[in-house]
Amino acid sequence: MPEVATVPDFIAGKASVSPATEFVPVHNPSRGEVIARTPLSGSDRVRLATGAATKAYESWSRTPAPARAAILFRYKQKLEEAFGELAALVTRENGKTHEEAKGDVRRGIEVVEFACGVPHLLKGEALPQVSEGIDGVTTREPIGVCAGITPFNFPAMVPMWMFPLAIACGNTFVLKPSEKVPLTALRLAELFHEAGLPSGVFNVVHGGREVVDALCTSQDVAALSFVGSTAVARHVYQLGCQHGKRVQAAGGAKNVLVVMPDADPENAIKAIVGSAFGCAGQRCMAGSLLLSVDDGANQLVKRLAERLESLVVDDTSENPAAGMGPLIDPAAKERVTGWIERSLSEEAGLVRDGRLGVPERGYFVGPTMLDSVAPGMTIFDQEVFGPVLAVNRTKDLDEAIQLAHRSGYGNGATIFTSSGGAARKFVREIPCGMVGVNVGVPAPMAIFSFSGWRNSFYGDLHVQGKEGVLFYTRQKVVLSRWDDYGDRRHGW
Repeated sequence: MPEVATVPDFIAGKASVSPATEFVPVHNPSRGEVIARTPLSGSDRVRLATGAATKAYESWSRTPAPARAAILFRYKQKLEEAFGELAALVTRENGKTHEEAKGDVRRGIEVVEFACGVPHLLKGEALPQVSEGIDGVTTREPIGVCAGITPFNFPAMVPMWMFPLAIACGNTFVLKPSEKVPLTALRLAELFHEAGLPSGVFNVVHGGREVVDALCTSQDVAALSFVGSTAVARHVYQLGCQHGKRVQAAGGAKNVLVVMPDADPENAIKAIVGSAFGCAGQRCMAGSLLLSVDDGANQLVKRLAERLESLVVDDTSENPAAGMGPLIDPAAKERVTGWIERSLSEEAGLVRDGRLGVPERGYFVGPTMLDSVAPGMTIFDQEVFGPVLAVNRTKDLDEAIQLAHRSGYGNGATIFTSSGGAARKFVREIPCGMVGVNVGVPAPMAIFSFSGWRNSFYGDLHVQGKEGVLFYTRQKVVLSRWDDYGDRRHGW
């Protein structure tokens, strides 16, 4: 590996170089260059970070909610001022297009904005005279040190799904970002500290599985948030729960896009391309299984193929007009090309081959479309996490919904239709937590929760929105009885 800078941890309010001896390269995936290296820290660094967070919790949890909100407001301003810098960092270490990177940062800032309303969000309930002479009150209290483990695909947004709300609720936080994209997370921590956040309230520790398991088992950590693959989500959920933690663990997906014969063709095609190939297909809300209903499939596939030819796949760090960027690293490119080869061996029809016509340097696979993908083929049921769209032809909406039920996942599904009846049936019967009607990517805004179902989520309370507030707090119920007012004296 060329000599590059080691990414520091951020512990107790300052950058701290890990003593780790093993490292993971951080790539600029558009250029195939190593731009930094992430230390694979051990459990000792986790203890250092959770220790700082535990110490900071004493005073931070007692800080009045309006005072915490004031720091969140200043943090939002810092993020706005650094918006261009953060978006450029996302493009550099992840490969997103300029527009995708700006969207990544913007959706994260929206969560901070939501968290600024924490004085209102934390208000409890009261019922005077709940019984004779007794008043009842509930309050929401912080729970302690919280931790987050985040993936590479949204370096800004996914961490900000977690730590702003947890911290606003009075908790302290330790973040373990993906070792593939550590730079954005580090900058987010620095900006929060610059906004006046006390030292130790927000900490960042880099590493791999040892750090993940240390967070899952640490006696100092009360709650754990995770986003990543289903296999790791299951591992984090089980291990964290075994050690008495609250856990929310979001996993993978196999999202369906159902196109009815009465759909608006132009709107559907534009939305399908954005859903399947945005972020190079590296997102858990990507539409990856296209179910074309009735006899419109031939025309739909033809028009989609034509549209894909005009999608510019290029170096996103150099070309601001690029419509699609690279995969995250060499292993991802090898994995996705392997999916294409396997699908062809299982007799899927190749409509467009993304292995051809892409930049030579970098980790590119272009938009790929496979036709005649049937139940029983591996790609029909499993997540690819890359720019590959599989097409299946169904006779009616009932069959499309039945095919969607085959999947063990439950993140997102979309229907394109002009029929209110078809849309209503789809919304009611589709087995997933986020549903789109003529919307390609039904990912909720910060005021709503990110509501995966089945093997797309392990836990009870989801990230973002009111569920996020509930996850990062616990309820206290107070029953009070007082004597009637009067001139009474009590002896001692």
